[in-house]
Amino acid sequence: MNDQTYEDAYRGWQTSLTTLLADAALLARWQERRYHFAHRVGTLLTDTHGDGPAVTGPVLYGVFAAGAGLCYVGQTQEAERRLRDLPVGESHHLANTVPPELWERVVVIRWPLLLPAAPANEQLVAEEIGPAICGLALEHALQVATAPPLNSRRRRTSGDWQPRNLAQSRSRGAIHSQSVPGLSQLALGVWATLSEMEPPKHSAAVDTEMGRAVFPSTLHEPLNT
Repeated sequence: MNDQTYEDAYRGWQTSLTTLLADAALLARWQERRYHFAHRVGTLLTDTHGDGPAVTGPVLYGVFAAGAGLCYVGQTQEAERRLRDLPVGESHHLANTVPPELWERVVVIRWPLLLPAAPANEQLVAEEIGPAICGLALEHALQVATAPPLNSRRRRTSGDWQPRNLAQSRSRGAIHSQSVPGLSQLALGVWATLSEMEPPKHSAAVDTEMGRAVFPSTLHEPLNT
């Protein structure tokens, strides 16, 4: 995309929003429509689905958009709260930059279920450092392996962005990720599976034993019956 096409698209976005927010009634309609969509996505990410249990506790997650592909990788210890908020954006920046209406896929990994298959020494390490630090370690390993653009820069108070060298990070997650390489590879294997799944014909989500993939893009049209 050249600069002129980009600027035209940006102006088109502004024009569309100006139309959608032209008066108080339209603003309320816009607010209701956006929250309705975000609520549907949050429900799919967390509630029971088919034979799959509700998504709770520690998880890794990633958001994909059409065109850009993988945008963001994160982790939380409270999936039941954080994943509901993710598309709403009240306490997470992602939805402010990439609206959930443009999300193609969200991948969620229930990583504690991978621990029994991890090397015995890594199981001990995971128990010693606890789920919070272990979640950060796995998040770091996944970010290094996939290089999502929204994790690869940080905002600066000067109003611009600074690149982040994830591979050379000295964060707690980076330091401890070196202690759980086997568990990280297991998580990457589940990630690859969920990232490549096709949307099911009769649903906007699919569960596996270790995770879930949700397809917000399918919610714009009636689901096939």
